[in-house]
This record gives sequence, structure tokens and C-alpha cells, in this order.
Amino acid sequence: MDMNTLIIGGLIALAVIAVLFLTLSSDDSARAKKRVATMSGPGKARGGKGGEDTSGKDRRKKLEESLSKLDERQKENKKKAKVSMAERLEQAGMTITPQQFYIGSVVCAIVMGVVGVVSGQDPKVSVGMFVVGGLGLPRWFVGMAKSRRQKKFIREFSNAIDVIVRGVKSGLPVNECLKIIARESPAPVNEEFHLLTESVRVGLSLDQALERMYVRMPVQEVNFFAIVLMIQQKTGGNLAEALGNLANVLRGRKMMEGKIKALSAEAKASAMIIGALPFIVAVMVHLSAPDYLAPLFTTTNGNFILLGAGTWMAIGIFIMKNMISIKV
Repeated sequence: MDMNTLIIGGLIALAVIAVLFLTLSSDDSARAKKRVATMSGPGKARGGKGGEDTSGKDRRKKLEESLSKLDERQKENKKKAKVSMAERLEQAGMTITPQQFYIGSVVCAIVMGVVGVVSGQDPKVSVGMFVVGGLGLPRWFVGMAKSRRQKKFIREFSNAIDVIVRGVKSGLPVNECLKIIARESPAPVNEEFHLLTESVRVGLSLDQALERMYVRMPVQEVNFFAIVLMIQQKTGGNLAEALGNLANVLRGRKMMEGKIKALSAEAKASAMIIGALPFIVAVMVHLSAPDYLAPLFTTTNGNFILLGAGTWMAIGIFIMKNMISIKV
């Protein structure tokens, strides 16, 4: 099997996976529009009552304007889909610069390539190890650090909101409550709120500071927090009650995520067993009869069979992962 055939087959497999991914994620914009319409709809429905005063209309108008601006900003962020390496490192909580990251990636690639050559691997395998060491492992490590940091933030974020609620009820201003969180909350919540208060101190508005906070910590919880503070700043109202309701919602989301994990644990275990079964069977057959599977690797038809099986298995794993990944 020549290299051109392998490249064409790999491109076809990548194209099929990309089409599936775009199909599953194409309705994000529609959901965002539906959410904004739902939040602003009741206000419009009550607008026709004759006994409603002017202040209520003005407040509802400001609320709709705030939601429209927020929707436009989210659309702009979606258009700017590509995240720079500096932002990824910042989201992962790493203090290294992009230049240092790229230098480390080159070193990792060289080490992996040398290991492949020294261990006597095929030149194609050594090249693959070189590419994985330079483009795969470092970015995988940054992604893992980012995911772990976001989980820690979400775990402590509702407690931080409770600090603001108790502070506002006792008469403290919002900025002072944010400073308390920056001093006393565990990492990474204290780090993000410290940057938030410093941004406000140097002259940024609270809206701009919250937008930068969402860039550093792109989770829905921060987005909800920004929406509540922005709406309260534009329209007024009981901030303690609004944040208290938000804290309860966030705790309910965590409880629902725990239930989903418990209910989908069996399906995930079954998926992992099914995904690992072909490799386990292939290893056992190779150990018992080494020549039985040799045609798959030494003949053109066998290579096509391996390529097709790998492609369909990758598509199946991708579909199962999306089916069991339920977002709250």
C-alpha cells in the first residue's frame, strides 16, 4: 500500500469526522437566541397592561438592551473561535510564555524522535513519535491543566457567591465583597477575583473586567455571574436575592452533573470495554498465532481493511462520546 493511498484515506476519514462534528454543534447559535428570547419574552408579554408605570417599562427596556449586547458579544466571541496560545496558558494557570512553551515542545519532539530511533522503530513510526511529541503531548498537558483548573474553580465558585450575598446583606459594597473573596477563597477562585478587582482598580468598568474574567475562565458559571451583575447594574434590583438564586442554581447544576455521571457510569464502562476489545483480541491472537494476522499488515487489501476499521471505530467512539456527554 503506497503512501498516497494512505494519505487519501486519512483525509477522507478526517472529512467524515469533521462533518459529524459540525452537524452536532450547528445548533449552538439557535439555542443562544432561544435563551435570550425566553429571558426577554415575559417582559414583552406584560408590556401591554394599562396599569404598568413608566419606570417598569424603562427597566424592561434596559434589560432587553443588556441582553442584546450580551448576545452580540457572545456572537463575536464565537466568531473569534481560535484561541491564542497565550490565552490557553493563562486559562491553564501556567506562568510560562508562549515562546517557552514552543521551546519545550521542540525539546519534547526531539526526545520522542530520539527514543524512536534508539529503540529501533520503523522510520515512519519514529517520525510519528516526533510529531506527537511536538504537537500532541504538550497541548494535551495544557488541556488537562486547563480542565483541572476549571473544575476546581466551579467547585468553589458557589461559595464565593455566598460571600457576596452575605456581604451585601450586611451593608458592604460589592467591590469590598470581591476583595474579601480575593483574599480568603481557595485557588483558583482567589486568583481570578484578585485579577477582577485589580482590573476595576486600574480604571476598567465592571462589565469589561467581567468580560476579561470570562476570557481567562471560559465556563458557564462565570457567564451567569456576569449576566446577573450586568443586569443589576443596568436596571437595579435586589442584588443579594439575585446572587442567592444564582448560587442555588449553580449548586443544582452540580447535583445534576453528579446524577448524570452516576447514571452514565455503566454506559461509559461499556463503551471503554467495547473500544478496547478489538485491541485485546488482536494481541491475544498475535500471541497464540503470530502468522494469523500478518496479512493485515503485509498486504494492500489488509492495509485497506485496517484503515477502514480504524476509521469506523474512530467515528463510533466520537458518536458514543457525544451521546454520553450530557451538558447541564
